[in-house]
Order: sequence, then C-alpha cells, then structure tokens
Amino acid sequence: MTKEEYNQKLKEVKLTKKELAHILGVAEQTVNNWGSTNKVPYWIDTWLQNYIDKKKFDNIKNIIKDEI
Repeated sequence: MTKEEYNQKLKEVKLTKKELAHILGVAEQTVNNWGSTNKVPYWIDTWLQNYIDKKKFDNIKNIIKDEI
C-alpha cells in the first residue's frame, strides 16, 4: 500500500492517524511514519477493510434493533 492509498483509505473510513494510533495502541508517531519513513504494514489494508465492514454491520444491527 502506498502512502497515497493509505491516506485515502483513512479518509474513506473517517479516521485520523491519531485515532488509528489510539485504536491500535501504538504511538501516534508510528502511524504518522507509515508511508513516509517506514512502509505501511502489510496488514493495515485488511484491518481498515474490517473496520469498514464492522461499521456497516453495526449500522445494520442498529436499524434492525430499532425495528424490533
């Protein structure tokens, strides 16, 4: 994943690098360095996709819950 793809994916999921660092339990500087001085970890793309999927699932779950 390139730096541009990484930044675009973060925008898509509406996460800041600070929020991502907090969720992952890593230093904000580590997340900031991904794509610049360090490669973006291979797993971050699938992690972000799972994050997107979970948000969709939670939305569906809340819609169903409201209807019951």
